[in-house]
Amino acid sequence: MNLATEKHGEILVVAPEGQINSANAAAVETDLLAHVEKGERKIALDLGRLDYISSAGLRVVLVLAKRLKQGGGALVLCALQPHVREVFDISGFLAILNVTETRADALAKLA
Repeated sequence: MNLATEKHGEILVVAPEGQINSANAAAVETDLLAHVEKGERKIALDLGRLDYISSAGLRVVLVLAKRLKQGGGALVLCALQPHVREVFDISGFLAILNVTETRADALAKLA
């Protein structure tokens, strides 16, 4: 699992590549929350290169969203692959998370 990061002003874009599953979810959660601990308040999660997400991965996204919200920040997901979007849809997460089609839309929403 590779987590590519880049800054756009005050927005951190994180782009996981591969899979988030029960084998690596704890490590991904630790990495993501470390950014919040360092003061990041606006995160765009670009899921364009994410091939698979399990229920453990969904939990990581939810924990990140809650942590950011508690600190007055925000999380926006973008560029979900169709099969990954379906997992978020079936779980009901699309109704409670901010999701955009493109990275540019996510950046605009967080600006």
